[in-house]
Order: sequence, then C-alpha cells, then structure tokens
Amino acid sequence: MATLTLQFTGTPAPWAKTTGHDALWLGHAWVDGRKTAEDVRTLAARLRKTGIKDVYVHSGPFDPDGTLPAGKYPKAADFLRWWREELPKIRVSAWLGQKVDGVLDLDDAASRQRVLDGARAITALGFDGVHYNFEPIGDGDTDFLDLLTRTRAIVGDGLLSTSTPQIEPFPLVRPAARAATGHDKYWSPEYFRQVAKLTDQVAIMTYDSYLPFPSVYGGYVVRQSSLALDLVPEEKTVLIGAPAYHDHGVSWADEAESVEKAARGARLALTSYGKPRERFGLALYVDFAATKEDWAEYEKFWFKP
Repeated sequence: MATLTLQFTGTPAPWAKTTGHDALWLGHAWVDGRKTAEDVRTLAARLRKTGIKDVYVHSGPFDPDGTLPAGKYPKAADFLRWWREELPKIRVSAWLGQKVDGVLDLDDAASRQRVLDGARAITALGFDGVHYNFEPIGDGDTDFLDLLTRTRAIVGDGLLSTSTPQIEPFPLVRPAARAATGHDKYWSPEYFRQVAKLTDQVAIMTYDSYLPFPSVYGGYVVRQSSLALDLVPEEKTVLIGAPAYHDHGVSWADEAESVEKAARGARLALTSYGKPRERFGLALYVDFAATKEDWAEYEKFWFKP
C-alpha cells in the first residue's frame, strides 16, 4: 500500500487531461422503452459540455445459450434515431455481455456463434459498434480472442471495444488472487496486450478494487493507467474506468473510490508517461448512478482541471 500511496503524489502536468476521447456506460432503460426522446435531449445537454466521444448502451444480456432476443432491446431503433438528432458526433455502441462462470459458456463454439449472430442483428439497427463485457474472462482465454477476431468481421470499420479486468499490478499477484477467489481478477500484461491488439478500445474496469483509502486507490489507478499506456499502441484507445456509482457494498470502498481519484490518478500516469496521448480517456460507470457531484468531479479534475 505504501508503494501505491507514493504513486499518488506529485502535480499533474497542465496538458494531462481529456482529449475528447472519454466514454460513458448507459443503462438498459435507453433501449427497453423506459427512456424517451426528452430524456435523450436532457442527457445531450449534459454531454455536449464534456469530452465524451463514445457511449455504451446496455442492450443484453445474452441468454445462457448465447442468443440475444430482439425483445431485450425493443426501442433501440427509436433511441438511435433520437440520439442521431441530438448528438450525431458521439458514437453509440451496443453494450453486450453475460456472466461466463456457470451461465454462458464461451468455450462452446455453438454458443460463440449465437453471440456473433446476436451482435450482427443488433448492429444492423445502426449502432456504431459493439462493446463486450463478459465476466470473468480468464487470463489467456483463446476462445475470447476468437470471439473478438470474428466480431471484427461483423463490425468492419465500426467500433470494437471491450471492458477488461484490471492488469496484474505486480508480479505474482495474479496467481495469488486466483487462488483466493477461484477465478482471474487480473489479466497478465501479455494477455491484455493481445486483447488490445484485436480491438479499437479497451476500457479497464478500474473500480471495485476494495482498497481501503482514497490515496491507495488513487495510486492504484496510476499503476493501472501506467501499465496500459505502455501496453497499448497509440493508435488504440485506452479508457480508465471511473466509478460514478456509490453502492460498492462496503462503506469504506465507497469512500475510497471516486471520479476525482480516478481522474487525478489518470493525470499523474499521463504526466509520468511524459507526453500527451490523444487516445486516452476516462470511462464513467454508470449514467443511472452518477450524481451531480460525480459530474462536477469529472469536469473539475479531468475535463477542465
């Protein structure tokens, strides 16, 4: 913890801030009929004042056999039409996923094919791309790499992105965490690099760290951001997940993690990197839980620090 706390010191460079490549996860209400055109206009008024370039709209989850019934996103076409009218420059990806430990078996070729069929059907409505969120994907999972490769053929020049676990912060941490939890909490740097190579964007879920203090969490974000900056080619986008929610389940985790600490950690990592990185941003999780304070922290500590 002392190492992480030390990393969360210093002064970020003035240029270490948004470059207009940020993202936002949006909940399912936007495609199931609960949200209206007026809701889109209200959100648009907020997003025009940000550096957000991409949104990921929850449109699943996949059924346990990999199918994606159209009934899960009955108003997606309406949402996309409203969105294009208000925010034509902000890309919209279908956020698709499922639990893969005992629910959806991505190792099964038939299940993966059904996932691909579902991705093809929903992108045909006019989404700009696909954003995957399968949890937990184990380190070195070649079937997930196969899914990404074959999804590229579906999205073509569109956007292919994925949420990722955190990168192994220090040697030997991954196997120890796996032994304790029964699954991979972290990806090895090499596997993270492989996934980044196959996608346009990687969004690291840099939250639910369960670290006890704000300074430790901030240092952890510095560490994750620094690793990602070194692993991902500059033509790819690196997104650092910022926790715009407040229900971690334990009070000290809610107190430790914040948009402010994620933003400052990302800025310190950029400063240490030593030069601007255009395709680097924050990804806010999630719209329906974000408070006025979360949005104020995004603006003050990342958008206009």
